Amino acid sequence: MKYKNLIFDLDGTLWDPRATIIGIWNDVLHQHQLIEKDLKPEDMDQYMGLLAKDIIKDIVSGISDQLAENILAEIVSHENKILRTRGGILYEGVEETLKDLTRHYNLFIVSNCQDGYIEGFLDYYKFNHLFVDFESHGRTQKPKAENIQLLMERNHLSAENSVYIGDTQTDHDSSSANSLLFIFCKYGFGKLLNASYEPSILKFSDLQTCLKAITK
Repeated sequence: MKYKNLIFDLDGTLWDPRATIIGIWNDVLHQHQLIEKDLKPEDMDQYMGLLAKDIIKDIVSGISDQLAENILAEIVSHENKILRTRGGILYEGVEETLKDLTRHYNLFIVSNCQDGYIEGFLDYYKFNHLFVDFESHGRTQKPKAENIQLLMERNHLSAENSVYIGDTQTDHDSSSANSLLFIFCKYGFGKLLNASYEPSILKFSDLQTCLKAITK
């Protein structure tokens, strides 16, 4: 099978933004007296890839929907500004590998993040020219599986020549819902129910070797 289109998750797949965003969450939640002690970057591992409104409700037990929306709006506003100036931690080999992949593949991003988040990532690293298109939950208010479908329809992609690359069970399930081959990033934040799932990669730079292997 010859694949032409690579659709990426963002957090836990291309970068680790925890060190940047954790300070924002702590500042906003402390300001509203919703937490007693600071959250640590590793506290966010279980939430990466989930919707922000669900994260807030889990961190702050019993918070009302309205207050959760208000807090989320404040966090999102700060995140979108700060990520453009501070970025996150780009995984080793991402920049070089992405640049090389563009010679053979069309690159896309679909993430469960807020509107403006992917743009912040692309702007900070000056990656806009590497990606054809992207979609986010924040822009559509739709789940990841539907956003993958939207992006595929908009760009006339077929399941037969497209791959989704991510690090969580949600990524896997969203790929399956669109009949896409899924490549699991073992270095990311999530785990799969099938612990022996393949194809998978241990580091981002392994992606090219993995793609060559699955096209044989």
